[in-house]
Amino acid sequence: MYEDFHVTDRWTGEDLHCKWKANIVAIATRHADAVDIRFDVNGQPMWIAMPNHAWLAQKQRSGKIITDYLAAQIAGRYLKSLIEEGYDAGRQLYTMTVEEVLENLDAVIDEAKETGSIPALPVLAG
Repeated sequence: MYEDFHVTDRWTGEDLHCKWKANIVAIATRHADAVDIRFDVNGQPMWIAMPNHAWLAQKQRSGKIITDYLAAQIAGRYLKSLIEEGYDAGRQLYTMTVEEVLENLDAVIDEAKETGSIPALPVLAG
């Protein structure tokens, strides 16, 4: 679904290829209480930061957790929306709110029900 997708840039009309690369705990890299989801957008890095509190909020509201696979899908859907709405291509980091995480999570789950399941992320070599 959102681990490898194409989207049209609202302002330039350019076809952008967005590809998931990694989930990284931001505490270690930038001392933030977040998980950073990295995508390449036409070969350029783009990071979507998801606050750790979103994991707690999801567990409290449903009893279920956000897996690494689901986090990448949520961030990918958010990135696609940003681009379609006219994002700032000069920025390399966007931070989601807890509410945005949960809204995108619900949308990803609804879409996955229609398609059968959330696909597993590929294991990348190198």
